[in-house]
Amino acid sequence: MDQRGFFDVEDRLSRLSDLGDQLEAFSRAVDFEQFRPELEQALAYSDGSKGGRPPLDPVLMFKVLVIQTINTLSDERTEYLINDRLSFMRFLGLGLSDRVPDAKTIWLFRERLTKAGAITTLFDRFDAMLRGAGYIAMSGQILDASLVAAPRQRNTSSEKADIKAGRIPEHWKDRPAKLRHKDRDARWTLKFTKAKPRDDGSMPAMDLAIPTFGYKNHISIDRRFRLIRRWKATDASAHDGARLREGLLDRSNTGSNVWADTAYRSGANEGFMERHGFVSKVHHKKPPHRDMPTRTRRSNAGKSVIRSRVEHVFADQKSRMGLFVRTVGIRRAEMKIGLANLVYNIRRFLYLERINAT
Repeated sequence: MDQRGFFDVEDRLSRLSDLGDQLEAFSRAVDFEQFRPELEQALAYSDGSKGGRPPLDPVLMFKVLVIQTINTLSDERTEYLINDRLSFMRFLGLGLSDRVPDAKTIWLFRERLTKAGAITTLFDRFDAMLRGAGYIAMSGQILDASLVAAPRQRNTSSEKADIKAGRIPEHWKDRPAKLRHKDRDARWTLKFTKAKPRDDGSMPAMDLAIPTFGYKNHISIDRRFRLIRRWKATDASAHDGARLREGLLDRSNTGSNVWADTAYRSGANEGFMERHGFVSKVHHKKPPHRDMPTRTRRSNAGKSVIRSRVEHVFADQKSRMGLFVRTVGIRRAEMKIGLANLVYNIRRFLYLERINAT
């Protein structure tokens, strides 16, 4: 067989571009070098005076995490596909003869960022890029939360009681291998959903309550561009409404209106928004044991048209990114969820740029 040469590889890459390489679009639209200061500060690599193998470039490694998040890949699968796919290598700036990060290197890099709490500063850095490109937060904001599932834990009733109380079950303490694989931060909650119609077309008398184990992604998006501006990761049992007063509201938004569902309707939240100059567009709850007044029902319907836009964010993360927490602990879950929010904003930015160009 004829040996393939440099120009054959270039032809293949050109063909990938013609077919629409999403990662190439990322490279054109986003200057990943702007993340370098935050990455270097979080990693705090040594100067190499003590010897040892030099670390891989932090920007390259951050782009590896972006690839992982887009494609829902494990560390081992990421290592394999970087070696296998020309599009991945081009995005990372690697040639066929260059060193490719292995699964252990990827894990260690993500762990260092996790321990440094770097995902918040990285997210804020890209938000500053968005604002610099003209995508400032406008027209008010929409709040909501979505459950992010994690592998279910098989614990006894006494073990669950210890975990809820913040204690480590006694018989786990002498089994470090088991303890490392037990997620003591994730929690159970019930996800309520509408029941499906019966075969005869009638509706069941009750909705469905689905037990879910894991975490929650609380976000605030701006109404104009539907970009995530604020976010917070918690366990799944955390109440949505209380998070409104914990930094979810974006004070830089040019609009003062705040849309949210009934979970955010409370006296504490209404008073908080009024004191800080926000105008509540939060849905009103149905009065107990009475029909909802027509005026209130129509008001809620009008708010739903706007509030529903936030559901598109969660649908994108779950259907296209397959968002699922496979790590252990809230710090790692926060890293995973934060990366998903950051990558969503990058993809949304590409969409907005494409729309503006046409």
